[in-house]
Amino acid sequence: MTRATLPATLATAALMACSTPPPPPEAPPPAAPPAPAAPAPTVAAVAPYEVLLAEWQGPNGGVPPWDKVKVELFVPAIEEASKRMLAEVEAIATSSEPPTFENTLAALERAGKPLDRSATLFFVYTGNMNDPAVQAATGVIRPRLAQVQDQVNFNTQLFERVKAVYDARETSGLDAEQKRVVEKSYDAFVQRGASLPPEKKARMGEINQALAKLFTDFGNRVLADEDTWVVLGKDDLGGLPEALVGGYAAAAKERKVEGWAVVNTRSAVDPFLTFSNRRDLREKVWNAFIKRGDNRDDHDTNALITEIVKLRAERAQLLGYASHAHWRMADTMAKDPKKAMELMMRVWPAAVRRVKQEVADMSRLAKKDKLKGAIQPWDYRYYMEKVRQQKYALDQTEFKNYFELNNMIQASYFMAGKLYGYAFEEVTGQFPVFHPDVRVFHVTNASDGSHVGYLYRDDFARQYKRSGAWQATYQGQSKFDGQVDAIVSNNNNFTKGAEGEPVLISLDDAETLFHEFGHALHALTNDTTYPSLGGTPRDFVEFPSQVHENWVLTREVLDKYARHYKTGEAMPQALIDKMRAAATFNQGFSTVEYLAAAIVDMKLHTDPKGEVDPVAFEQKTLKEIGMPKEIVLRHRLPQFMHLFTSDAYSAGYYSYLWSDVMAADAWQAFEETGDPWNPEVAKKFKEIILATGDAIDRAEAYRQFRGRDPKVEALLQNRGLK
Repeated sequence: MTRATLPATLATAALMACSTPPPPPEAPPPAAPPAPAAPAPTVAAVAPYEVLLAEWQGPNGGVPPWDKVKVELFVPAIEEASKRMLAEVEAIATSSEPPTFENTLAALERAGKPLDRSATLFFVYTGNMNDPAVQAATGVIRPRLAQVQDQVNFNTQLFERVKAVYDARETSGLDAEQKRVVEKSYDAFVQRGASLPPEKKARMGEINQALAKLFTDFGNRVLADEDTWVVLGKDDLGGLPEALVGGYAAAAKERKVEGWAVVNTRSAVDPFLTFSNRRDLREKVWNAFIKRGDNRDDHDTNALITEIVKLRAERAQLLGYASHAHWRMADTMAKDPKKAMELMMRVWPAAVRRVKQEVADMSRLAKKDKLKGAIQPWDYRYYMEKVRQQKYALDQTEFKNYFELNNMIQASYFMAGKLYGYAFEEVTGQFPVFHPDVRVFHVTNASDGSHVGYLYRDDFARQYKRSGAWQATYQGQSKFDGQVDAIVSNNNNFTKGAEGEPVLISLDDAETLFHEFGHALHALTNDTTYPSLGGTPRDFVEFPSQVHENWVLTREVLDKYARHYKTGEAMPQALIDKMRAAATFNQGFSTVEYLAAAIVDMKLHTDPKGEVDPVAFEQKTLKEIGMPKEIVLRHRLPQFMHLFTSDAYSAGYYSYLWSDVMAADAWQAFEETGDPWNPEVAKKFKEIILATGDAIDRAEAYRQFRGRDPKVEALLQNRGLK
């Protein structure tokens, strides 16, 4: 999720008291002289930004106060919340009591709640409503949050107390979860520089401040390039499905341009490249998309990347790590960049071989079309679709007619109910939202109606919203100071249809919807005591969501929810059979475009010096690994938001493959029973994988679920690469 990355959950502080002045005294009897008016009691003024710091109000512990959010309040709110949290941390650090779990680690878990609330609201805006005013606020807030984090991490007295509790962890009567909190907290302090000498801490602080600004600049520049579009005329629509044309018309209307607009985001570009029969326009749209951040203009990101990579390498050196990748992976399942590279290079040759087969199939069709020259990257999706139709008689346009967005949302809720006993009731209109498109659902246990949490949905693309799809946690679950339940969101970028028209999505879109919903289920199901144990390592977090993609194609989901948007008829068995026959189709392309990006990321961040020209490095690395010329990286470095808008996925893009190995192996646990809804396997998956957060080691959790470590063979088989 996107939120302030501080070493513990951030804390609740009492708001300034505010009372209403009493009414004036009643008038005295006429015969009596008027009494002198008593001075009105002094009332403490409440700053406007306090609404962003206050405890959330409403049922079941409260919901985000989106109706009270104003962009101009973010900077003063986070500044005030930062001061309060630092005061709380200082009180913990300077306590005269001997350090214990309760007065040190548990106290840190409680610290900074107003900052947690205000930063959460802010980062939701940066993802979904990132207009120029929010971008300006980000330039102030991100460096400030980096400074706050460093002030906590570099507090010598605080670290001494944490270390004392850590040193006594085996003899102080801690339970397993408390011991896990202590060990992870201590490791986090060390990894963030707590044990460095003062001069190195000072330099670390300078680096973190510089990176915070660079991350913000990178994101804003890519967003600016994504807020562009290619305008189509009436003669430019050849091959495009009716629903897609309607979406492009709606995008043009929103941007007040004549005709049809292909906005420079993946959700708009990929279907255009798949269906447009105009090769010249495919090339134009493709070039605009892959050149985001790489146009040698004010939005160019290459210089920013050079600086980010250099600073990361220096920071790793200060901390005693061989490279940035070694530092970032210290708390992951893989631990060592070498293990991640070994997995990627085991899959890579098979994926490249499959691409050669796919290109050969496409070339035969292209030859019949009298295509000039070889298959180019802007041709790949177009001829891939032609091959799909020829090999499997599977027309993706026909197929999409059965995947209407609202039906697939309901299908995901059906999955959650059948597997985990959850029910979803729409309560949109009862709670404030940050945009009219947002819908809200109350999540309960179907058996007794008890509260589980809330799910917010923001499904459509719009100006100033980041591209792609993601899940965010507005409020994480915990229970050490009373039960706190999760509030989560799913965010997509589907293209709205014309007024009154349904939104039809592809199989890939449906799997993405189930994927992000899997993240939401993970957060909603979490059942740990301490907030800091609610998250998981980067290379585990994608695993549960990837497993949930598999239920899209189960018979029950297809029969009940894959209904033709016009007739309401169920998807014919013949079409389902075609779809299943094509299950591993195009896996060479999808594996290579992803895996190449992950390899480039890892090689970039294992360089101990970090001296790089991004474009030259990208080209050199792809040549070394034998990148097929018909494919481009899923994310080229100049627009690789995963890597350069925070440290989160840097040296971590491999984690999708690492997680997918577990996901493929775990799905086999369901398949081996002959029932993808097997209640015993679902119960184990819920209780061992989803509910335990990071309270137990994730590798051990997987072994408890599966009875062994995951095997890569299931992944190769699923992708048709074995």
